[in-house]
Amino acid sequence: EVRPLVAPARLRRRHHGLFLSFMLLVLVPTALATLYLYLLARDQYASTTGFTVRSEESASASDLMGGLSAFVGGGASSNTDVLFAFIHSQQLVERVQAEIDFRGHYSTHWETDPVFSIWPSATIEDLVWFWNRVVTVSYDKNSGLMDVQVRAGDAETARRIARIVVAESEAMINALNEQARRDSMANAERDLEEALARLRSAREDLASFRARTQIVDPQADIEGRMGVINGLQQQLAQALVDYDLLLQTTADSDPRVRQAERRIEVIRDRIGEERRNFATQDVTVFDTDYPRLIAQFESLMVNQEFAERTYTAALAALDAARSNAQRKSLYLATYVRPTLAEQAEYPRRLQFVLLTLLFLTLAWSALALIYYSLRDRG
Repeated sequence: EVRPLVAPARLRRRHHGLFLSFMLLVLVPTALATLYLYLLARDQYASTTGFTVRSEESASASDLMGGLSAFVGGGASSNTDVLFAFIHSQQLVERVQAEIDFRGHYSTHWETDPVFSIWPSATIEDLVWFWNRVVTVSYDKNSGLMDVQVRAGDAETARRIARIVVAESEAMINALNEQARRDSMANAERDLEEALARLRSAREDLASFRARTQIVDPQADIEGRMGVINGLQQQLAQALVDYDLLLQTTADSDPRVRQAERRIEVIRDRIGEERRNFATQDVTVFDTDYPRLIAQFESLMVNQEFAERTYTAALAALDAARSNAQRKSLYLATYVRPTLAEQAEYPRRLQFVLLTLLFLTLAWSALALIYYSLRDRG
């Protein structure tokens, strides 16, 4: 007869303890949660709404003529992100509290259902925390669509809160739109004022230069001086021709030859003197020669031309900003009106019970494995 290698299995003390711990850590809390959900937890009705932010635009003449709207900004910043943050903000909670007694409604069953209610003495910070529990916002950044679900003790209150959310969101978008219009116009008008001041300063500097130098247009004055030199050069050319003709018809001892040579020499000296005077002679009351005069005048003309172009661009930008302010409009497009529930969907009791059982079982299993691991090592 062969004796068995292992004794028959039987319940030991540690097995009873393991079963007892399973009951205390899993079954009893699950039973309590079930009793609370089915006996004490109040029904909650949900109202759902959906909206998105849209921008209404139409083509303008400035876009067709070169896209002058680029001067006034524009950008593709997502106003829906701002709206998403606004729905979770304290500002909206305060407005809902002012419209309806938000604190009073959700604290009605505080004594019998504290898990799904808020305490009557809750502060505004507590209301913001509870607001994020009863209001669920789903936001798809790719499409810009936003779904909002509001849960309340009755269907009409849930729909009323959802309507307030839509109304306040629309007011916030309108405020953003109006602020953007004011900023765009203010920036364009400020740029126009700066361009006008620059143009006025450039023209005043040019007028002061003309009054100081007593020369309206240095270029015209130079052309007059150059006309004198050109006339002398023509006389020199004619004198050279006459001199050559005279040499062919008379002898070198003829007095007319000496006179012609003297004439040529005098004309050449005058041309050289005029050219030296052109480069070095002071031509204004402030001892300014022509090169410096031309440099100053051209600098003032460049400043004036740049100021005129800047002013023209500022005018075009102002027109584009005014056109954009009139034709662009941000608005809240509501594609799902706040719904009125016919039956309570929350709290989802069976789901909560199963989740409670699942997580408690996982926690108990982890503790049991840790216990046996330590026991085997000990």
